Amino acid sequence: MAGRRAGAGARALLALLALLALRALGAAAHPQCLDFRPPFRPPQPLRFCAQYSAFGCCAPEHDSALARRFAALAARVDAAVWAECAGYALDLLCQECSPYAAHLYDAEDPSTPLRTVPGLCEDYCLDMWQTCRGLFRHLSPDRELWALEGNRAKFCRYLSLDDEDYCFPRLLVNENLNSNLGRVVADAKGCLQLCLEEVANGLRNPVAMVHARDGTHRFFVAEQVGLVWAYLPDRSRLEKPFLNISRAVLTSPWEGDERGFLGLAFHPGFRHNGKLYVYYSVGDDDFREWIRISEFRVSEDDVNTVDHGSERIILEIEEPASNHNGGQLLFGDDGYLYIFTGDGGMAGDPFGKFGNAQNKSALLGKVLRIDVNRNERGPLYRIPPDNPFVGDPAARPEVYALGVRNMWRCSFDRGDPATGAGRGRLFCGDVGQNKFEEVDLVERGRNYGWRAREGFECYDRKLCANASLDDVLPIFAYPHKLGKSVTGGYVYRGCEDPNLNGLYIFGDFMSGRLMSLRENLETGQWQYSEICMGRGQTCQFPGLINNYYPHIISFAEDEAGELYFMSTGMPSATAAHGVVYKMIDPSRRAPPGKCQIQPAQVKVRSRLIHFVPKEKFIRTTESNRRPTARTPTKAPRRSHPTAARPAPTPRPTRHPGRRRGGRRRGRPGTDDPEPSDGAVRLVRPAGLSPGRGRVEVFAGGRWGTVCDDAWDLKAAAVVCRQLGFAYAVRAAKRAEFGEGRTLPILLDDVRCAGGERNLLQCAHAGLGSHNCDHQEDAGVVCSREDPDL
Repeated sequence: MAGRRAGAGARALLALLALLALRALGAAAHPQCLDFRPPFRPPQPLRFCAQYSAFGCCAPEHDSALARRFAALAARVDAAVWAECAGYALDLLCQECSPYAAHLYDAEDPSTPLRTVPGLCEDYCLDMWQTCRGLFRHLSPDRELWALEGNRAKFCRYLSLDDEDYCFPRLLVNENLNSNLGRVVADAKGCLQLCLEEVANGLRNPVAMVHARDGTHRFFVAEQVGLVWAYLPDRSRLEKPFLNISRAVLTSPWEGDERGFLGLAFHPGFRHNGKLYVYYSVGDDDFREWIRISEFRVSEDDVNTVDHGSERIILEIEEPASNHNGGQLLFGDDGYLYIFTGDGGMAGDPFGKFGNAQNKSALLGKVLRIDVNRNERGPLYRIPPDNPFVGDPAARPEVYALGVRNMWRCSFDRGDPATGAGRGRLFCGDVGQNKFEEVDLVERGRNYGWRAREGFECYDRKLCANASLDDVLPIFAYPHKLGKSVTGGYVYRGCEDPNLNGLYIFGDFMSGRLMSLRENLETGQWQYSEICMGRGQTCQFPGLINNYYPHIISFAEDEAGELYFMSTGMPSATAAHGVVYKMIDPSRRAPPGKCQIQPAQVKVRSRLIHFVPKEKFIRTTESNRRPTARTPTKAPRRSHPTAARPAPTPRPTRHPGRRRGGRRRGRPGTDDPEPSDGAVRLVRPAGLSPGRGRVEVFAGGRWGTVCDDAWDLKAAAVVCRQLGFAYAVRAAKRAEFGEGRTLPILLDDVRCAGGERNLLQCAHAGLGSHNCDHQEDAGVVCSREDPDL
């Protein structure tokens, strides 16, 4: 390859390029291949474009194809010319392997035509033109380029790039483009820049996403109201719910309720036994509440639906308050079911002398471990023989670990894909009280300190000083200036983003922060890095976005180990703002073909709803550290208990199973005066403006609904005027604003003249007398402005 450069000219060129590189330091690196995806490390060294063996855009097959093109060029070009120009031909062909190939070929936008020759820096082009301009007729079919062959200035202008930082060979010496190539990019403040891919949307408070470990690569997303949806690997959702226990799940119509459907886990042998387990809140007519762990089986006729008649209640635990309900279910490698309970609620775990969490005879505030295998006959569950407190008469044998406040989202580490290191470690985020949130590594028989300790500091100083406490400190804790409600995550062990291997990624529900921890294998310490959405062009790949809704509810991994999280813009079960996001490293991917999956076929009987992404990429100059979080509204304190409820119904919620102490939301209060008979209120789904909602009336010491028989604009006018609205726009029927199934139906056949002070003054069938059900709950739409103007 003689004559590749003139020595003096080359040295002068490189000196000039080094100076120009200083100017390029401010450019934002954006490695991208011609398939519009990040570069990768080839699985084996490249034989032709060897300079890109460590990192680039060519797999060995592509490299071999370029070598064949090089050989074909050599056969077509005059030997004397080839002796001068072979080096140039090698340079140009191998830019398809450059980690910046998309920039060199103007291919960042998939909708624009691809260049046939990489963009060249002017000095390099002028040198090449002198002796090798005829080579381009063999490299490119672009006849417009051929036509410019006789005009050096126009020829090189045609081959130039608008962004001079990326032209060849200047990008080779651009320190800003090459210093951290192939690594997860951090901004000036050390925040790791990642991107997202939208996977599912339109969900109402998605609390969990799990897979069945059955080879189908389906994923199942649970909404807090008690519905679970099945998704196929192509992200199509089945129209028929996989599971629907919404009528049994206890929750309430307010942002702030922590009860509901909270957890889901498939049995490790699901492929053969069809078993799955759910964790949800229930209540009775006397306002007693408890958590329930139930077993279901999949339908024999449809593997995408559960046999709802197969429910067997495995375990129930009474809850003394409405918050701190826990909610995680996991199966370990040992085949046992792990259950994570909250401490019972209120503030400071006030139950008993030391609180529930430190009481080994209580199941609240614990990690439990039970054996649900081979339970078709005999007890519904057994105690694993190596549970730490078996044989201790002062302890429940189900207890695996204690001293937890309200662990929200836990996960087992799959282990390093190559070595298996880390496999089986159990990570949990434990929501704090007043000062700190923490991440724990849960181990058999250990005490995690609550209520003696919150994070690294004492909470109950007397209990904290007890020498017998023997508690384990968290691996990480953060103060409430960073966030006030931790959401535990996963250690990334997937295939597609090798740079993330070993990174524990978690978040905070209140602040919207995404965070990460990486273990220093020498010291055992965990290094913290915040995660940001990529700035500038970092996430400008087809299908990727750089923003998300702020309330981070849960994390998940799919059957292949790829990482996801779920968040919402409005934490209410009736607001369909929940989105599932897949986390993507834009700096490096796995080699093409390495991560291909072959999902087992599954027969689909339900209609499919094809996925349509809605979120958009937002160009920013600074990395987005976190979204702006809206503080959830607190549930109003009810001044009197509602009447008996035949079956709970889906209602708005705040983040499930999460928040901290204080008043027991959704419970009878004592601070507010009781409403007078005839008082009304509107209950509306989150996201609707005031003045519209389901009508609820107070009479006889209880709240109830109104049936829509004879319901008309005159009756609506009475309600609107009573609530301070001048106009009634519409009388709503057929439970347009939801069914009030937790309440009795108090009024039916209401007929008003329009001038009454309240609905009780209107003609009606009699208090509590009705011949309707909640599907006919009445509502109103009110306005302070004349709707006719």
